[in-house]
Amino acid sequence: MPRIPHYHREMEVPQKGTVILLGPRMVGKTTLLAGLPHSLSYNLLEPQLELELRSRPGKLLEDIARLAPGERVFIDEIQRVPELLNVVQIGIDKHQLDFALSGSSARKLKRGRANLLGGRAIVRTLLPLTMKEMGESFDLASVLQLGSLPKIVAEFQMGGFERAWDYLDSYAITYIREEIQAEAIVRTLGAFQRFLPIAAESNGQTIVFSNIARESSTPSSTVKEYYQILEDTLLGFFLWPYDRKERKKSRPKFYFFDTGVVRVLQGRVGTPMNSVERGILFETWMVNEIVRINEYLGKRLELSFWREHRHEVDLLISRAREVLCGVEIKSGRSGLAEATRKKFQARFPNAPLYTVSLAGKSQGETLTYPDFLEWLRRL
Repeated sequence: MPRIPHYHREMEVPQKGTVILLGPRMVGKTTLLAGLPHSLSYNLLEPQLELELRSRPGKLLEDIARLAPGERVFIDEIQRVPELLNVVQIGIDKHQLDFALSGSSARKLKRGRANLLGGRAIVRTLLPLTMKEMGESFDLASVLQLGSLPKIVAEFQMGGFERAWDYLDSYAITYIREEIQAEAIVRTLGAFQRFLPIAAESNGQTIVFSNIARESSTPSSTVKEYYQILEDTLLGFFLWPYDRKERKKSRPKFYFFDTGVVRVLQGRVGTPMNSVERGILFETWMVNEIVRINEYLGKRLELSFWREHRHEVDLLISRAREVLCGVEIKSGRSGLAEATRKKFQARFPNAPLYTVSLAGKSQGETLTYPDFLEWLRRL
């Protein structure tokens, strides 16, 4: 029987103090936090335990009162009983305990008054695997089709595409639709299910909320709320224009957190990629990879895209409002239009404009994706 692969994560989890580790389901939060020394653990995905602690949060207080200062308590999927955060605060302040908390919904935690832990906890976000974490087993073609969730990558390495596709299809049904329903954050699940594939088809593109609303037969205000749900449950994120005047037009881009999940929601599981889809998936993976490096290495970079009239560049990387570079992501051989390059250089004279390519060799400001990502890590 093939050995299950182990991936060494780049994120460093603090060994002392209280940490809240956020992230979508199945990115490895439990594995990472369970590896920390702890005296008590609670998995709130267990229905009986969830019900017990929901009806009597004081049980947690009784349990932790027996621990010595400095001991740690691990609570998995804390957003399922956010009321426990009040007990966690008592545990930190009164009993001088450390906690390791995982959660897949920032929305539920906000409603659970997670701000009470402000200044008491280090908050980190865990995302799918980076290229570096996959190491020698990294294969871009399979990543574009299947994504980078640890479980899916492992299933592909052990059993190939068919086995990985089955798990990926199950993920979309079980951990997206059912979790949204279980948390009761949409009034009409049918409308949300109509919205999901349409949102997936618009992945990586400028979002026109009225168009999405028309296609999904859903009011624009509801569509905006649905996108906010995707962001709050860490299933995707908005990328906003650099220009604040452009931001007022409310036309951001939206990227799902994983290329495999995008393909499932689009109904493309098991189908080959055409050149257009490959280009969008490559851009989605690159933007997500940059987000992961930024998060894991604590670079505090600001990401946006640049648009001025008919000119557009996929990504601007800034720090403290200083533009460090522009990034145009290309899967084919066509380069950036010279007029756009000149316009960008006139607007940002001190920032290089890199073209990041799927293949070929690095030369000048044209870089292969491994070379660009290495440059980013050293930045």
